[in-house]
Amino acid sequence: MNDIKISTVEFEKRIDKFKSIMREDKVDALFVYGDEYRKENLRYVSNYWPLFERGALICGINSFPTVLCAPEGELVAKEMSVWPDVRVVPDFLCVTVFDTIEYPQATYTSFYALAEELRRQGPLKRLGLVGADAMSAVLMETIKKSFMCDIVDYNPNIAKFRLIKSRDEIACLRKAAQIAEIGFRAMMDSNLIGKTERWAAGVAEGAARQAGAEAVIFTVLGSGERSAKIISRPDNKLIEDGDMLMCALAIQYEGYVATSEIPFAVGNYSEQTRKVIDCLIQAGAAGLPFLKPGQPMMNYVSAVRNYFRNAGVSQYDLYPPLHGIGCAEAESPYPNENTEAVFEIGMTVSTDISLFGLPGGSNRVEEAFVITEDGAESLSPFLRSYFNNWTMR
Repeated sequence: MNDIKISTVEFEKRIDKFKSIMREDKVDALFVYGDEYRKENLRYVSNYWPLFERGALICGINSFPTVLCAPEGELVAKEMSVWPDVRVVPDFLCVTVFDTIEYPQATYTSFYALAEELRRQGPLKRLGLVGADAMSAVLMETIKKSFMCDIVDYNPNIAKFRLIKSRDEIACLRKAAQIAEIGFRAMMDSNLIGKTERWAAGVAEGAARQAGAEAVIFTVLGSGERSAKIISRPDNKLIEDGDMLMCALAIQYEGYVATSEIPFAVGNYSEQTRKVIDCLIQAGAAGLPFLKPGQPMMNYVSAVRNYFRNAGVSQYDLYPPLHGIGCAEAESPYPNENTEAVFEIGMTVSTDISLFGLPGGSNRVEEAFVITEDGAESLSPFLRSYFNNWTMR
């Protein structure tokens, strides 16, 4: 039985937080959108994750939440949702099909009918909307016409709520990170020379699934010259002796995503390649002392980038070296050298330290951390041990 998960009580507290803000803002109802790709907000408030269809949660200030789904996903929504009231709407049918798909057994409701239900419980003058950035213009127009009220952007509120993680959220991220490193180790321990990149990815993904991954959100993989593609998908290229391997394995567990990425090369690799790996790992070590509560985020970013500047490789550093993690693989905070906000206890972040285009190859370090009273605790024991051992060579 799975004991590591988000409890119904925690979901109830999240809805209560929203209702508290809604009262302050004089917002009468909440609408949270999600789909297969942009799942994070809907998962956060309902635990539901649509599969190729769309979904939403709707909740009035005086009502319990209702989860909305499409016909094929109804049983999955009822299985996953922490809220028992699940309704089917025609607006959420398969996202890739323009035809009208017939579902003769479906019992539909509509946005207009749902709005009328809310109005029977009280005024409906303002609707807090989460996910406008993720939905189509057509769907947005349907919502406006159906609810016939002012729309208030509630994305900033849910982003704020998701910033500090609970004990159970951290436990889910820890599990995701440890599954990711199991998959990564399985790939590193395999004889990859002469195999395709897709074969290598299959080793990592299979081991992660066997270890309990809910989903492999993505596998970024490129070898040799393909390592410079930043977010390369695995290809049929054969991995050759001496190749740099740039691979990021993002694993989801109970709705929470963590990534493992160790820069490594296979066989008889060059001194240039070794220097790239060393530079990335040493840059991570330079930033680590600044990953603690009360420390301005810009100091971490500057520490990593100053290491690159001193090493003369800044021109290969393409983006900031840290971002938040949670229900999405990358979420707030995403600091740069001007970010004055400080790290807080309970934040969860991932390093994303990268160099692309060097003669010795390209790569990146990704390791998940939780900010604690004492600093930063790695959620990936194998990665932390690997990086520590490297820096002590």
